[in-house]
Amino acid sequence: MAAVSSAREAEIAAFLAANGLSDAAREPLAGDASARRYERLRKADGGTLILVDTPAPAEDLVPFIAIGAELSAIGLSVPGVIASDVKRGLAIQDDFGNETFTRLLAAGADPQPLYEMATDALITIHRGWPEGAAQRLALPVYDPNLFIAQTRLFIDAYVPVVLGQPLSEKDRSDFDTAWRTVLEPVCAGAPSLLLRDYHVDNLLRLPRPGVKAAGLIDFQGAGWGPRAYDLVSLLEDARRDVAPDLADAMVARYLAAFPETDAAAFRRAMAVLGAVRHARIVAIFVRLALSQGRRSYLVHLPRVWRLLEAQLAKPALAPVAGWFDRHLPPAARAAFVVPEMI
Repeated sequence: MAAVSSAREAEIAAFLAANGLSDAAREPLAGDASARRYERLRKADGGTLILVDTPAPAEDLVPFIAIGAELSAIGLSVPGVIASDVKRGLAIQDDFGNETFTRLLAAGADPQPLYEMATDALITIHRGWPEGAAQRLALPVYDPNLFIAQTRLFIDAYVPVVLGQPLSEKDRSDFDTAWRTVLEPVCAGAPSLLLRDYHVDNLLRLPRPGVKAAGLIDFQGAGWGPRAYDLVSLLEDARRDVAPDLADAMVARYLAAFPETDAAAFRRAMAVLGAVRHARIVAIFVRLALSQGRRSYLVHLPRVWRLLEAQLAKPALAPVAGWFDRHLPPAARAAFVVPEMI
């Protein structure tokens, strides 16, 4: 974790003092791939809270507070914000504890009820998201243009490394065209809230009834787009394998809640959006390794490539698969080893 400057430390100390937490013991928590920092605050009475320290409050703290209020209003569990200084990028929020689904699964918990909770939370969102909330919150719209812009990270951060040179303008244009062909049908359906980073690291089990037992975090990057995205994010996890029968059962559970949904079209959407997500994650992991030396992410590359290859093999992805076949031979995919220096 990066060191905190003395000036920033003084801002944090003043913020904590203003909120009666000068004497709280502070424990750094493991972060994610973002620049945000988290600390657990242990109060004298034994209670705990979470300190959020972000250098980009307009991008994450402001939307986290606003989106969280909407999610709470439809009956989901999100950390309550006790205090905030948006200008300085500081907040104090409820502590949901340490029982992330990831930790529970690693300790041998039965995955079925955990994934059912996670799937039911998505059902609650897609049934109950308030009309007009996306516009009120100015959520980014995940249409083909935005998805394509995100997949370009793959040809900017990954392809030049494995091929030793950048792509031609025509090859880049063909990449965009292939993705547009498969994304336009997917983005034509009825949209809903798209949490974007919905997986077991960002879900915690809480001692609450029903769907409230799933605590949601890290949703500040939410947008407005195809409903299938978050379910495929949950079931095709970059960091852990999900048993195929369990994944199938969760898709069936979701579809049973929306009998009017075209099941075949929904599964095609999952394939396309899964491929979008996996291509981008491959690029993100390689970029983190090369630019920041964060090579721990590379252990997941073979899994992400397996997931991507499985989607490329489906008929819905034929145009994109054709581009990959022309430009990335098998040795430039999962078998590629990111160099120590470049």
